[in-house]
Amino acid sequence: MPQSPEPQVLYSKTREVVELLYRNSFSGLIVTLLGVSVLAFGFGTPVKNNIKLTIWVLMVVVCLIRGFDSAYWFLRLRKGQYNARWPLFRFISGATITACLWATYVVSLYPYMTLPELTTAMIIISAMAGGAATILAPHLPLVMLYTTLMILPLSLRAVFDSHEDFNLIGMLGIVFWLAMLNAAKKANKFICQAIDIKYQKEELVALMRQERNEVDRVNKELIEANKKLDNANNSLEQKVERRTIELHKLSSIDPLTGLLNRTGFMLHFNELINNSAINQYSMAVLFIDLDGFKQINDSLGHKAGDIVLSEVSSKLVQYCEPDCIGRWGGDEFIILLPHANAESASAIALAIASSLTNLNPINESNVSLGATIGIAVYPTDSDDPATLIQLADLTMYHQKNIAPGKVGLYSEALYEKMRHDQQLREGLWQAIEKHQLSVMYQPIIDLRTNDLWAVEALARWQFEGEWVRPDEFIPLAEQSGAINAIGTWIMHRACIDAAQWEDKNIGVSINVSVLQLLNENFISQVDRALNSSGLSPERLHLEVTESIFADDTAVLTARINALKSRQIKVAIDDFGTGFSSLKLLQSLDFDLIKIDRSFVTKLTDCNDTIVKATLLMAKEFGCKTVAEGVETQEQASLLKTMGVDYLQGYLFARPLKKKDFDEWYTNWQKTK
Repeated sequence: MPQSPEPQVLYSKTREVVELLYRNSFSGLIVTLLGVSVLAFGFGTPVKNNIKLTIWVLMVVVCLIRGFDSAYWFLRLRKGQYNARWPLFRFISGATITACLWATYVVSLYPYMTLPELTTAMIIISAMAGGAATILAPHLPLVMLYTTLMILPLSLRAVFDSHEDFNLIGMLGIVFWLAMLNAAKKANKFICQAIDIKYQKEELVALMRQERNEVDRVNKELIEANKKLDNANNSLEQKVERRTIELHKLSSIDPLTGLLNRTGFMLHFNELINNSAINQYSMAVLFIDLDGFKQINDSLGHKAGDIVLSEVSSKLVQYCEPDCIGRWGGDEFIILLPHANAESASAIALAIASSLTNLNPINESNVSLGATIGIAVYPTDSDDPATLIQLADLTMYHQKNIAPGKVGLYSEALYEKMRHDQQLREGLWQAIEKHQLSVMYQPIIDLRTNDLWAVEALARWQFEGEWVRPDEFIPLAEQSGAINAIGTWIMHRACIDAAQWEDKNIGVSINVSVLQLLNENFISQVDRALNSSGLSPERLHLEVTESIFADDTAVLTARINALKSRQIKVAIDDFGTGFSSLKLLQSLDFDLIKIDRSFVTKLTDCNDTIVKATLLMAKEFGCKTVAEGVETQEQASLLKTMGVDYLQGYLFARPLKKKDFDEWYTNWQKTK
């Protein structure tokens, strides 16, 4: 089959880019209107109110025009044939004008902005630029121009401002701009590769269909010729044979999706394995499990679930030969990719996962669908069909536990890790009963008085004679469901120990998992720990990581408020390593912000921007600050100069058993 001319390929790619851009345009326009309205009417700058109103009106007009253009594309163009160059030109023009209006707004009003207004403006345009790095990624020049116009003008003005706080915000903006350019470049590369793979696959499928049609045509002609030559005696035999073929087909096909069922798939898989052994080529097995399908079944019913499975099947067939895909059961599918290695199979799997994420088979319903995919390769991983499927299934299951919606590739190391993790999961359920858990304490020093202010309770687990790192067994405890029992035990143990200390002013800080916070019995568990130990609520500090607020924010906020009503202190742990909303953090009543050790380790006179920014935000939130991982006197002195309230780290003490901590405290009091 002759190759398609290059202009046609470019035209197809351009249309694909246009579709990706327009699909997300409405949400971007709404966010733009909200953002400019917040800045225009949320802060008062009387001298330039006319400029604000003028730019706001222009932005509204541009967004309305772009909205009509997006609606025209969505309703009239997207399902038909059209020249994609004009819609692309209109979209780029609209996005560029919008970015220019943003740049005009922040540059013209910059001299009149207060620090809160400048901070809000930087947050809004950075958030929009961050979203654009993904949404506009199909067109690299556009996303780079848009991101530059959004962030760089305001950042440069702030960098060269005489106000030191503005300089810091400007430098952070430039760093964020560079990060967004890099992210946009990577996203564009991935999208371009996915588009290329899609069209290459379509060309191969078209070629195979043409060849198959030709074979079918020849076969039909031969059958007709044989019918004319055969007499009536063998006509009955032909009918019996055709009936046998039909019955075999019915026993090998899944009636809902039209794909091969387990029996039919394994028969064809064995044939492919034998053929690959003779011709010595590799083959990849993709085990696909849908994410979110159970919620669709539960919320919309099994009829809707059947529609989703049919649509998913139609989508998956586009990525392989029709006889190389089967429905394994429920919402699980298997695809065979002859001649594929680990790298090419991973690329196709990523394209499959991406296509299913964008699938919306139920009209007027916001179904959320995705897929987790495990890959095993013949003959590298195994030469047995059943074993290859099992390995791909195990890989998918492991990937679903650590990062659903992604692609996992089987390896011997992965198998050993899964076996080891399973042993640890089983051991965690007996850790309390077997007295394998213990709590150690690390001091937190008040920089102002040099007194011991609090201690952090740190869980330790000794399993089969070896100590297991907390960053290894805590995630496994969360996955297995053992975290609630373990977390409750740690809280009771720490509260009892703290209540027995001679100095009743020393607080005890305990890490809390998001699963504990989401547990409806969490507050009552805290109350029981305080009542049974006799510890004053004011001495209890609970540490939560900022990334937890990506979960059920309403429930988590209610839990935080309940803790605060009991005079329990709440700290944000590992601050700066998550992606929580500053608006959300500001709305919650936190007492402490703990600066992550990764920032303290890299701290120098010339590399303290993040710590300074954290201290500035802590001051705005009205919070105290604790720096973790302090190991040298130089770090301690620098952090004290910068205004940190409390220090924690090996400079003062490593995590200690209760008895050793009591001895350390006695010596500390003597040497203070």
